[in-house]
Amino acid sequence: MDAQQALADLTEISSQIEAAVVFDEKGKVAAATLEDAAQAEELAATVQQLLAAADSFKTGESKLTQLEVATGEGSVFVVRDGDGKTFIAATTGSNPTVGLVFYDLKSALRNVTPKPKPARKPAAPRKKTEAAAPAPKKKTTTARKTTTRKRKTDAS
Repeated sequence: MDAQQALADLTEISSQIEAAVVFDEKGKVAAATLEDAAQAEELAATVQQLLAAADSFKTGESKLTQLEVATGEGSVFVVRDGDGKTFIAATTGSNPTVGLVFYDLKSALRNVTPKPKPARKPAAPRKKTEAAAPAPKKKTTTARKTTTRKRKTDAS
């Protein structure tokens, strides 16, 4: 699915999202719900500044995967894909349902960046057979005759 369709689906299912943008690690906008391209680029640039500021305060070696910045007027949400190459950011009004917004953003981002198909395993090497050694013969069994058992008589 392309990024624009993923954002269209996102805004259809999530009434809390006011604006959204998908962009790469260099800030290039792939899709946006904003009609003005300059506003979409400005939102992506602002989100990159937020990520850089948050990265400078984090502990540990791993990259930030999601971020929320909340004010009295609204919130900005950012989600990064597993490779760290694609981002989705959204703005909401005040008091959004945080877990639901993050869930919807992650779902939209998965639709933008589908998982690569796993590589096929190479075929196992074939066993080598020696041409000089003859194959062992299979034993043949002869059919057995079925016999009936004699009943023991009671000697009571």
